[in-house]
Amino acid sequence: MTYRAPINDMLLALNHGAGLQAAVTAGHYGDFDSELTAAVLEEAGRFATDVLAPLNRIGDENGIKLDNDKVTTAPGWPSAYQRWSAAGWNAVSGPEAFGGQGLPLAINAACTEIWSASNIAFGLCPLLTLSAIEALDAHGSDELKKIYLEKLVSGEWTGTMQLTEPQAGSDVGALRTRAERAADGSYRITGTKIFITYGDHDMTDNIVHFVLARLPDAPAGTKGISLFLIPKFLVNADGSLGARNDIYPSGVEHKLGMHASPTCTMTMGDKGGAIGYLIGEENRGMLCMFTMMNQARLGVGLEGVGIADRAYQQALAFAQERRQGRAIDKKGDGADAIIVHPDVKRMLMQMRALTAAARTICYATAVALDVSVRATDAKVRADAAARGALLTPIAKAFSTDIGNEVTSLGVQIHGGMGFIEETGAAQHYRDARITAIYEGTNGIQSIDLVTRKLAAQGGASVWALLDELTDIVKRVEASNDPAFGTTGPKLRDALGSLERTSRWLLERIASAPNDALAGATPYLRLFGSTLGGCKLAEEALAARTLGDGFGDPQRYVTLARFFAENISVQSGSLERTVMDGADAVTGAEAVLLA
Repeated sequence: MTYRAPINDMLLALNHGAGLQAAVTAGHYGDFDSELTAAVLEEAGRFATDVLAPLNRIGDENGIKLDNDKVTTAPGWPSAYQRWSAAGWNAVSGPEAFGGQGLPLAINAACTEIWSASNIAFGLCPLLTLSAIEALDAHGSDELKKIYLEKLVSGEWTGTMQLTEPQAGSDVGALRTRAERAADGSYRITGTKIFITYGDHDMTDNIVHFVLARLPDAPAGTKGISLFLIPKFLVNADGSLGARNDIYPSGVEHKLGMHASPTCTMTMGDKGGAIGYLIGEENRGMLCMFTMMNQARLGVGLEGVGIADRAYQQALAFAQERRQGRAIDKKGDGADAIIVHPDVKRMLMQMRALTAAARTICYATAVALDVSVRATDAKVRADAAARGALLTPIAKAFSTDIGNEVTSLGVQIHGGMGFIEETGAAQHYRDARITAIYEGTNGIQSIDLVTRKLAAQGGASVWALLDELTDIVKRVEASNDPAFGTTGPKLRDALGSLERTSRWLLERIASAPNDALAGATPYLRLFGSTLGGCKLAEEALAARTLGDGFGDPQRYVTLARFFAENISVQSGSLERTVMDGADAVTGAEAVLLA
């Protein structure tokens, strides 16, 4: 089946769960017309359905090819990319000064979900270009911006992010790629990078690589890393493309999934060194790179949302068509569609509820990042920046975990046919797996949440968020709507577990850091499921008020209730896992090395 963007669900999540409408009303988005949102998403959905979704299977089956230092993408991909960029989709949130449309990041986040759902391997390319735009706009010189930014914003050229080396994965400080100063103010870069997404391809004339390297006199570790812009083709003074730079794909990976996305080994220096240009200051490259990584982490979280929704849509269609067994107490002959069976309904509801929660968390992250740069009041900007920082690791890790879980359920609903490639369910499962690994593994996101984001200003951002979530629970309870069932009490219990666990971890970060780290992953899950449950309840309340503006509002109440009573209810167990499981984890070597 093809993909259809769930526009009503997305608009409800964006405007009400994520708070875009409230931020617009408060004046944080200037003169942005929020009515434009629906039109943009509807058009994006049409493009995704008509152009990108049909290429998803083609890309998986054909993959990419490396020959004579050039990567060739799957049939139809270059044409689709050119149509996509010509339609202005790469420029949605780009700076207007360089040809962008200047729309909110939150709008582009919803579009990113659509590209990821329709064709996740395709959507990965512009995701990294967006990160490159952010880094260049924030840290590049005026001269570099003038040469490269307009081309990146339009999508005429794409960008890459190059950190990883064979000996330096998550430990970026161990990288060995070298940079030498040249007399003309440029640099010569030599070294090898691995796992470089879209490191080479045939969809654009030029690729702008952002590469971490170390100068000869640089301090050790991450304090001695600089960031360089290295174009595939050098750019002449008149803006035309010049000579080929000394950066080449020397290999491509054969992967579990994402077959249509080229993952390259990039080699620099075989012909004297790649010509690069400094971004920011020498030895301050990690600061610049984090601008790229934080943007990319939200984008990867949205990949998790997108692939989960695609798997849900396919599983729902299959469950309505596949006939197996009979409903309880049914009389007569013939099998029923499997959707009549309670356990299939449960799995489908779990897929939809988890996807909806992850969607709102990602959108809320985007709104916070928007407000952090768009609001006129300095305190509002600072509070929003802290909120965005807090939510980013949750958006990345929770949503990609959900992507893996939901695509696995999709295979399960297909039964034996799900294990067969022809149905397409297996591809979603394979494609989703990398999202929990790249742009910082989910374990690293959990560590970041506990050691940096929770600990910031004594947990001030966490307490502020908990107050807002508590207000949502109060409104659910005050509604006296029996359709909510035990949503209010279940969410209140979850908030209690999250508060107690947060305070426990804050105490342990300084006094017993290994205990805090041992509980970091279950804590992030507790945070995500509690936040997601409360946000779904908030959306259900909004849907009740808005009536049939989003379709039957009762379905959102049912969804929120399912999440609270089946997922948020696990909060007590996660609380005990964080607090009681530390000794078992820290003492695990005796078992693991026995």
